[in-house]
Amino acid sequence: MPLPDRLVYLDHAATTPVLDEVVDVVTRTMQQVGNASSLHTPGRAARRVVEESRERIAEALGVRPSEVLFTSGGTESDNIAVKGTFAARRTTDPRRDRLVVSSVEHHAVLDPVEHLVRTAGARVTWVEPDGQGRVHPQALRDALDADGGPGTVALVSVMWANNEVGTVQPVRELAELAREHGIPFHSDAVQALGQVPLDLSVVDLGVITGHKIGGPLGVGALVAGRDQSPVPLTHGGGQERKLRSGTLDTPGIAGLAEAVAHAAAEQASHARHLAALRDRLIEGALALDDGISVSGTWTPGDVTDRLPGNVHLRVADAEGDSLLYLLDAAGIACSTGSACQAGVPRPSHVLLAMGVPEREARGALRFTLGHGSEQADVDAVLAALPPALERARRAHAASRSRA
Repeated sequence: MPLPDRLVYLDHAATTPVLDEVVDVVTRTMQQVGNASSLHTPGRAARRVVEESRERIAEALGVRPSEVLFTSGGTESDNIAVKGTFAARRTTDPRRDRLVVSSVEHHAVLDPVEHLVRTAGARVTWVEPDGQGRVHPQALRDALDADGGPGTVALVSVMWANNEVGTVQPVRELAELAREHGIPFHSDAVQALGQVPLDLSVVDLGVITGHKIGGPLGVGALVAGRDQSPVPLTHGGGQERKLRSGTLDTPGIAGLAEAVAHAAAEQASHARHLAALRDRLIEGALALDDGISVSGTWTPGDVTDRLPGNVHLRVADAEGDSLLYLLDAAGIACSTGSACQAGVPRPSHVLLAMGVPEREARGALRFTLGHGSEQADVDAVLAALPPALERARRAHAASRSRA
């Protein structure tokens, strides 16, 4: 099959094109030799790049430089936060064997939690969202009071914004509720950075990564309050407050700082631009009057309750995978949900937690906009959707008749 003349890339929630200025910074820094842990002149020069990058990121995120710890990305940061905090809290108080976690988390949080249940005697209390994917403070309060009360809880974890349906959580209120009981609050903010205002000082442990905001792959940060001391998962040189040993990726860190600074500076205007495209795509899809519905909360023009770049649609009587491949053949790159779960033929755990019937959840499509997205991309999707829907539904009907 010949490739389309023009690729419409609408999977920015999975990864984004690297910004030109980030490429410049990384390239320039890669040409400088030096290990940031070395004491000689090249090492001190590398250390200066790292610490200046740390300061830029801290300023953009509203935290202290000493609270920014560099990692390989969101998954590693979430693992340190969840596993390390559980181990630390359980050591100081054996009663704290419980994790309170929203059921719509990314697998970078869900899988470490399940690992602790299997191997470390952890108990987990799931906090269920409403039908729009939002975790309400009362739901968290009820979860804290359950299963032995707040004194048994080692950590609360609720993501800042959902990677699939784009719902933004009331993180400040949730974090304040956890702090009332002296419980650390962790939030995966990977999808939020650059799309909504992000002040990580309101949480105890926050997570970002570079490749969602035009930065390099393989570099991210865990923002850990100065009073947080998770048990490290790796041991070696003792870098990053002894929480993440290993030679620092100086070029990647410089690129991350450039991307974070850009995301913070351009957030408001970027959000307005994306929301306009998002609304055009949602309105156009609904206007097809072809059994399409929107997942999550949505109000035209809103840039606070839903990520401005997120469009999550459910299509009746069709399989999301079929739609994805048909759209891909038409030159449109999108997703059925989390890229980390691609290829697994099961409905989204996020949609099921929201109360979406499994039959509906299987017909999910996620379009996520980012820098470089334009009106022509939206128009291309709206033109390609009707024939893709027709073919996907024919295939779905044929498979059901054979079953």
